[in-house]
Amino acid sequence: MPFTTFSFNIFQAYHSNLMAPETRLVGNMALLPVKTQFKGPARGDDSDIIDEAIYYFKANVFFKNYEIKNEADRTLIYVTLYISECLKKLQKCSSRSQGEKEMYTLGITNFPIPGEPGFPLNAMYVKPANKQEEETMRAYLQQLRQETGLRLCDRVFDPQTDKPSKWWVCFVKKQFMNKSLSAPGQ
Repeated sequence: MPFTTFSFNIFQAYHSNLMAPETRLVGNMALLPVKTQFKGPARGDDSDIIDEAIYYFKANVFFKNYEIKNEADRTLIYVTLYISECLKKLQKCSSRSQGEKEMYTLGITNFPIPGEPGFPLNAMYVKPANKQEEETMRAYLQQLRQETGLRLCDRVFDPQTDKPSKWWVCFVKKQFMNKSLSAPGQ
């Protein structure tokens, strides 16, 4: 009996479950609800894209390829990559208060959006159609960044030691889809 090998992928990346027919788009990215205290175009009160990205992060970060099934997946990809950026900063913090300051600074720092030079995923994202859509996308991404950083501090810092958890910072060297939101060397 000849030996036959089968090649199949038993592991699949997690995709967003938040895409609904009435979801508004900016470019080809879903503008999904977000539970947040930060000013921006997204509001929500149930589970949101940030909860979903944090929940799936440790599994999804291992994937070098990711099939985009809908516009919500593009939002999930962005938040997942941003979580990686946050973890790079948080691993160097000695306390939660220092981590919160770092996350605030990272959240409001100028960043490229789809269509601009320096945005690492221009091949997968569509440039905003006009100035109004560009402003909405920038505000939405900033809102996502600020809220994600704040929520990560809740997860990453051990309340007893006030230090970053090794179970989060061990993912610092992993690159989802071999991409990074920051320029090389940052």
